[in-house]
Amino acid sequence: MNEEQTTSATNPEENQEGFYKDAPEASENSSVSTPNPEDTPSAPTESESPFNPNSSQEEEVASLDENQENLEIITSLQQENANLKNLLDERINQSNGIKGQYARLAADFDNFRKRNAKEKENLEQQAKKNVIVGLLSVVDNFERARLQIKPETDGEKTIHNSYQGVYKTLVDSLKKMGVAAMRPEGQEFDPNFHEAMMREATDQHPEGTVIEQLMRGYTLGEEVLRHAMVKVAVPQEPVITSEEEQVIEENNPSESSDSEN
Repeated sequence: MNEEQTTSATNPEENQEGFYKDAPEASENSSVSTPNPEDTPSAPTESESPFNPNSSQEEEVASLDENQENLEIITSLQQENANLKNLLDERINQSNGIKGQYARLAADFDNFRKRNAKEKENLEQQAKKNVIVGLLSVVDNFERARLQIKPETDGEKTIHNSYQGVYKTLVDSLKKMGVAAMRPEGQEFDPNFHEAMMREATDQHPEGTVIEQLMRGYTLGEEVLRHAMVKVAVPQEPVITSEEEQVIEENNPSESSDSEN
């Protein structure tokens, strides 16, 4: 079987020119089919018309409702924002109040700490002062013994040197604690440091000068532990001779007669 016979067997409806044998030929007088009225699209109804006024009103009403709802939401948010701002201001005021209270408490605590430290220092100073004042009488006895006792034998000198060594150790300990002995001789009398026990008329020292220290005074820093007991110089009274007395009597006879009576 050749190729043409194969093609004819495979497509029996096609002729040799490539057309279908059974296809009807177009007739020149064939009429055009008219469309079915039912297949023609109907005109839009009043409700479906894009120019329906009712549809526009409904959309406008819906738009107004949506705007009203948005306004209500905005108003609610503004009110909530105002409430939050008021709450924030209140919290800020409370925070400032707490900060101020904390600052006052910190200042009070600092003042309390300083006052407590000052009181502690004063108590320590007062306790030290009381102990030292009690030891001053011991120092006085050592000084009296040094001035009054005159050792002659070797044994007496040994004993004297022993207790004078104790005296020196005691004095050195007092110096380390800040105790200082007063040296008022030749200074002007000062009631803040000195206590006048005796007065001596003399022309060798100016009036009010400390001539002698009867009992030593001591200071602890700037505080007086014990006032120094001193002898103070006063001016001498003028010596009146017999001739001066006679002149006075002549100038004041009434006073002389009164003295005789």
